[in-house]
Amino acid sequence: MTCIVGMVHNKTVYMGADSAGVAGFDIRTRKDPKVFISGEFIIGYTSSFRMGQILRYSFSPPNPREGVEPYKYMCTEFIDTLISTMKEKGFATVDNNEVRGGIFLVGYRGSLFEVESDFQVGEVYKNYASVGCGEAYALGALYSIEKSDTMPEERIKIALSAAQEFSAGVREPFLVEKKAFNQSLETDGQKDGHRSA
Repeated sequence: MTCIVGMVHNKTVYMGADSAGVAGFDIRTRKDPKVFISGEFIIGYTSSFRMGQILRYSFSPPNPREGVEPYKYMCTEFIDTLISTMKEKGFATVDNNEVRGGIFLVGYRGSLFEVESDFQVGEVYKNYASVGCGEAYALGALYSIEKSDTMPEERIKIALSAAQEFSAGVREPFLVEKKAFNQSLETDGQKDGHRSA
């Protein structure tokens, strides 16, 4: 189920999601959003609505240590705390000493990251990414308009529409959110130890 699309433009992370809930051959349109903003983060998830609920309401990412660049922070402090939370809430599973969770996108400080089911963190070369059953269609659509002057929100809607056209697990309505990264706010927050929104 699902198509999540993320894009970075001018230090702002845009993220969109569909509203499908799929079980076998059954599909329902859900009101609970698959993309949301939480503090410094914008998150869009696939795999499980329960995982999304934990990410949104139970997971509290730790404040980054001063001077830790975003990718390192995501791979260490963010993921370590996330795994603990997922285990505590009964979502993460352990098989052959490997912890497994779900798949989601995270926008943080003007960067876009993919978190895979084994909790690896990826940062793609392109300024866009997609996860879910409609990801291939969404990526193809984004690639085809990559050099156009279409605005980010519209690109994401085009990508989600392409995914809906060709994937049985993607359904409107589409929700698009954005999270801007303000360098001056981030610097002030680091100085006084508070996380900036």
